[in-house]
Amino acid sequence: MAILTYNMIVSLDGYVEDSAGSLDYAMPDEETHRFFNGQTKATAAFLFGRRMYEAMEDFWTAPERADGEDIEAEFARLYVDTPRTVFSDTLDSVADGCRLVRSADAIAEVQRLKRETEGMLAVAGAALAASLVDHIDQFEVTVLPTILGGGKPYFPVGHHLDLNLEEQRHFTQSGWMYLRYSVSR
Repeated sequence: MAILTYNMIVSLDGYVEDSAGSLDYAMPDEETHRFFNGQTKATAAFLFGRRMYEAMEDFWTAPERADGEDIEAEFARLYVDTPRTVFSDTLDSVADGCRLVRSADAIAEVQRLKRETEGMLAVAGAALAASLVDHIDQFEVTVLPTILGGGKPYFPVGHHLDLNLEEQRHFTQSGWMYLRYSVSR
């Protein structure tokens, strides 16, 4: 059975994007990128909301990624080789290597994927994660030493969860901190 994990880069004050909707504050250095590449190797499938899908797909499938620096080219190859499910009510189609599922069917689809998949199912996108919060097995947070002062929060507002710290890692070059929590059930 797969493990459903919600994994995002987060500002110290808990936001996954700034008040303008940008992710530009979260550019990893080589040490952190290597770690993310390792996580992607262990990922059975990405589960995206529409906005995160568009941001990731546009960036990581661009030809210059595969021809760029080794660390980015490796991630681009891993990204394209990993199955991607997109949950959206507004998209009519998605790129090759992706499946489109209506948002209303997200819980049923995630339950099916968890039963039929081995490995990690990585949720990316705060709105999708909020809709699936009761089905998420672990939360992975990469905290940046940055205060955004507002934006889209990582955790859904008003939802109580008890978590157990399972893993932590400090990236010395950037000062970023990776934290992985399992959900106490």
